[in-house]
Amino acid sequence: MKISITTGDWDSLRDHAQALRIEVFVVEQNVPIELEWDEADEVSTHTVAYDEAGHPVATGRLLPDGHIGRMAVRKSARGQGIGAQVLRALLDEAKRLGYRDLVLHAQTHALDFYTKQGFQIEGEEFLEAGIPHRRMTLTL
Repeated sequence: MKISITTGDWDSLRDHAQALRIEVFVVEQNVPIELEWDEADEVSTHTVAYDEAGHPVATGRLLPDGHIGRMAVRKSARGQGIGAQVLRALLDEAKRLGYRDLVLHAQTHALDFYTKQGFQIEGEEFLEAGIPHRRMTLTL
């Protein structure tokens, strides 16, 4: 699938990022909607991947403290490398902004994905929104 990636602020990407996050986290993974939205959206850099028809298929965000989060790929677009492209766009943005150390909380089923992108597992498993996670870090 040929995709295009757009990186920008919450105001410019909110509608598409929200729709994807509701679909993946709230509907598919049963995360309570009140846990999905926070004040970090307003101050984060967001990335959205679009398919050839212009439909959003993946998203993620980079917080001002170097935390990557809210990585979501539409079910029909998984397994095609789109999540990796979104993550690379966020890493490129982090480099551009001068970040040295990045952190994320990976759902345990996605540990291999992030390890392949260079992230290292740290600490014990913990629950976030009722879903098992591990802390992961990357030094740029």
